[in-house]
Parts: sequence; structure tokens; C-alpha cells
Amino acid sequence: MLRELLLKNRSYRRFTQRNKLNQAQLENLIELSRYAPSAANLQNLRFHLIHTEKDCELLYPALKWAGYLRYWDGPEPGERPAAYIIILAPCNATRFHHTDSGIVAQTIMLGAAEQGLGGCILASVDKDAVHEAFNLPDELDILLVLALGYPAEQVVIEDVIDPDDIEYWRDEAGIHHVPKRLLSELIV
Repeated sequence: MLRELLLKNRSYRRFTQRNKLNQAQLENLIELSRYAPSAANLQNLRFHLIHTEKDCELLYPALKWAGYLRYWDGPEPGERPAAYIIILAPCNATRFHHTDSGIVAQTIMLGAAEQGLGGCILASVDKDAVHEAFNLPDELDILLVLALGYPAEQVVIEDVIDPDDIEYWRDEAGIHHVPKRLLSELIV
């Protein structure tokens, strides 16, 4: 059952934008993160939730999408996320806050997948622009942005053929292919 959920939880970059998400749906995903492990149980991550069309449009230009798809600037209007969660940590947080943010991001994404949503964890963000646009507290650093919505693309997992080529790609039909290393390559 967990395996099926993990396979369903892909990095989606195109969404059915007309299907909106609301504050309560995002809060339910944050509620799941409360149960995630936290280094020294500090629980120092904070979240800024974005779901209005105006705020989504304000955030979108500060995000960088799909580094391997150099020809693609990100989802077109109508294919953009319906909501975002900005994960923040105090500027003076422990060195473990990045580990905590990864655990929380995956927890939220698995919760989203369980509800039929898809998402993408974005670390390439114009943090100064986002801080200013949303008047975020100066004492909080932006760690990640989670893009969420109802997926409008197919993502296929396949085995890596050339160990030096792990880039994801899209075929002529727009299907997103994600090569994954073989188990035998992962175990040392």
C-alpha cells in the first residue's frame, strides 16, 4: 500500500488549474506534518499557505521549474498549481532544519497524493521576491515551496539505462519520463 502511494507521488509540473484548493485542504496537509519527526523535537518549521488566484499569480514568477527541461519555462496559464505551501524556518534554526523540511515536504506530498492531488517540491525560488511579495517575517528563511493541484500530466518511471544519464525528459506526447537507478546500484 505504501509502495502504491509512493509510485503515485511523482513531481507533477502541470495541473488542472480550474480545480481549486482551499485553506482547509492546505491546513489538513499541514496537520499531517505535525506528526512527522523533527530533530530534537524542535518543530521549528512554519508554513505560509497560498490558494487564492491572485496570490498564486504573484508567487508563480519567483519559481524555477524543471531544470533538466531547459527549453521549458514552466506550466502555461491553465496548467499552473492551484495552491502552494511555503516552508519556512527561523534564520537561527539548527543545522537540521533542512532535514526536517525534507521530511515534512515528503509527508505533505504523500498526504496530497492520498487525496488525489499532485505536487512538486521546489527549492529554486527567488526568496527575496517571495519575502517581499507576501510580507513574510524577516526572521524566517524560505526553505522550500510546495506546488499543489490536480495533476494534468502523466509521469512514467523507468530504469536508468546509462548510469551517467539520469535526466528526466518529455516525449512527443508530453509524457514525463523519470529514470530511476536500479536497486543493485543503490546498495553499497
